[in-house]
Amino acid sequence: MDRPAKAGRRGGSPSAAAARRPGSGRDAREACWAADPSGLKWINLALQGGGAHGAFGWGVLDRLLEDQRIAIDGISATSAGAMNAVVLASGLSAGGRAGAKTALADFWRAIAQAAAFSPLQPTPLDRLTGNRALEASPPFVFFDLLTRLFSPYQLNPLNYNPVREVLAATVDFAALADGSCPVKLFLSATNVRTGKIRVFTNEEIGADEVLASACLPLFFQAVEIEGEHYWDGGYMGNPAIYPLIYHCESRDVVIIHINPIERRALPKTAAEILNRINEISFNSSLMREMRAIAFVSRLIEEGKFRDNDMKKMLIHGIVPGEAIDELGYASKLNADWGHLTGLMEVGRARADAWLGESFERIGVESTVDIRANYL
Repeated sequence: MDRPAKAGRRGGSPSAAAARRPGSGRDAREACWAADPSGLKWINLALQGGGAHGAFGWGVLDRLLEDQRIAIDGISATSAGAMNAVVLASGLSAGGRAGAKTALADFWRAIAQAAAFSPLQPTPLDRLTGNRALEASPPFVFFDLLTRLFSPYQLNPLNYNPVREVLAATVDFAALADGSCPVKLFLSATNVRTGKIRVFTNEEIGADEVLASACLPLFFQAVEIEGEHYWDGGYMGNPAIYPLIYHCESRDVVIIHINPIERRALPKTAAEILNRINEISFNSSLMREMRAIAFVSRLIEEGKFRDNDMKKMLIHGIVPGEAIDELGYASKLNADWGHLTGLMEVGRARADAWLGESFERIGVESTVDIRANYL
């Protein structure tokens, strides 16, 4: 997806914009959210990736779907966030809000069932003590060592990925592309050859595109799409914000954080250092975009745009806090059902708190201090 020369013009509601787009499924889009779409507050979502930690995003989405005052204009997502995005959109297309909630629950349950056959499981002691990490699991230690010595082309020559089967069973990809999908989707992947970001939109998205967005290069072979190969989108956009600026009418972007931006404790063990490197790497693109948004916002506030052609974005954030901050990288590979549902409940609680504190400010002002949080 190429960037337009300028950010989207100020305009009417998202439904009005949909009316100007041929085949946009305006009637289905409005009917999905409410009988009277004029009474809704429209938001965009930015869903970060993070393996099993994506279950936190599931919980956030589950709670937001219950709030009849909110509708989703667009979703930009990466990795596990991309999976949440396509499952939500497919469920919405089939059964509205309730259908989306059911689809998300079914997807994560299927992930846990598929992982039951994996050796990467918590030890009995971990289960007794409630430890969600896998650092003490001998199979994980062995697997981690193997990934540092051998590539996925050697370890998995048949390129088997059980998530493909789960996606095929839970997502109607045709419904995402036929014009009736009530949400605009933007999934990020990283081009291995060029190092550039590739953003896939509704009409382009299939299982390959989702898997490309979630392709960790030490675990899976690069996903080939139209002659190009792709790795996890988190390297270049976790997630990309610019598609929401250029292609969505809503000015509000709610970032569902998975990777902690700040850690107060200095990482000292090898595992802690690798985990922090991963977090910094996967947050770097988001930090750069936030700097650009802050810069443009300041220019708008100072009245330095004469043609009124740039819109000031309103940024919000829902963070997991200590629930994920205390977990290491290995816990991202733990798809045990108890771990997933625990993160899901944290996501619901954080979303509920955010709605209580910030709903009235949606469409009015940012609820995140961009300079303090990102600059």
